[in-house]
Amino acid sequence: MWNYGLRFLKHCWWDVGDVRRTVPPALLERLTTRVSASEQRHTGEIRICVEAGLPLSYLRRNASARERAVMLFGKLRVWDTEHNNGVLIYLLLADQAIELVADRGVNARVSPLEWQAMVAHLGTALQAGQVAEGLTTALEEVSAVLVQHFPLLPGDVRRNELPNTPVLVD
Repeated sequence: MWNYGLRFLKHCWWDVGDVRRTVPPALLERLTTRVSASEQRHTGEIRICVEAGLPLSYLRRNASARERAVMLFGKLRVWDTEHNNGVLIYLLLADQAIELVADRGVNARVSPLEWQAMVAHLGTALQAGQVAEGLTTALEEVSAVLVQHFPLLPGDVRRNELPNTPVLVD
């Protein structure tokens, strides 16, 4: 009960202002540019989503960051790509939780250990207070996976299926 109450308060304490301080406009612009540049090298789609705290409905049932990330993966339509190769990089500030959610086309080629290593790198950066570096590293690592398994071949026409700007959840 105590842990639940503490978690509830922590999630209520964090708000959109914390998200905007964590991902200020300059970082948002840099990440957008990096996602765009990355997607010129592969056919995958990358979305970044940062959220302050879980909604009340998630807190009531003590839902995990993973559950929320999977829901946002669907809501942001990351699953809806031509080659089933979308990836969501999700950061939940209140829990300092990181989730990578990939579509079935990517998951068929990338082992759970590889995903766990990427999450660990971002987690280390977050614990050191280096959110920008952590998100940039996660983006680079996800990009490398997509370039390896879904390269943009000469003569291919790249169709941008999803927005490149990170989502800051209110």
